[in-house]
Amino acid sequence: MKIIKQFPLIILIAIFLISCRTATNKKYPINNLEKSIEENPNSEKKRMEIKFSCEEDGISEYLDDGWNILKEDSQEKVCTWKSVPATKDCNMEKDKGCKITKPDKIGEEKIYLLEK
Repeated sequence: MKIIKQFPLIILIAIFLISCRTATNKKYPINNLEKSIEENPNSEKKRMEIKFSCEEDGISEYLDDGWNILKEDSQEKVCTWKSVPATKDCNMEKDKGCKITKPDKIGEEKIYLLEK
């Protein structure tokens, strides 16, 4: 009678042990992964974002160094600012409150996404 009550428990343990054994025998995905790592040891690519503003351009240095341009974007940017009086009778040196700062020169900022 005791054996009949323990029979489902024995079957459950046997199934568990069989399933664990079959899972450990399937090592082929791990071997394939190791081969791909060995074949491409330097497969890691480096990426960098670089910005040049107001008519600067130093991208040729990076291109000569082996970097490739993945994406290029440009936008307007204020290069220099100037101070002007708010009214005609304003003295900017004596009255600091009447000074207004305005954009003087507007240029272009170029943004490059590089990969090596």
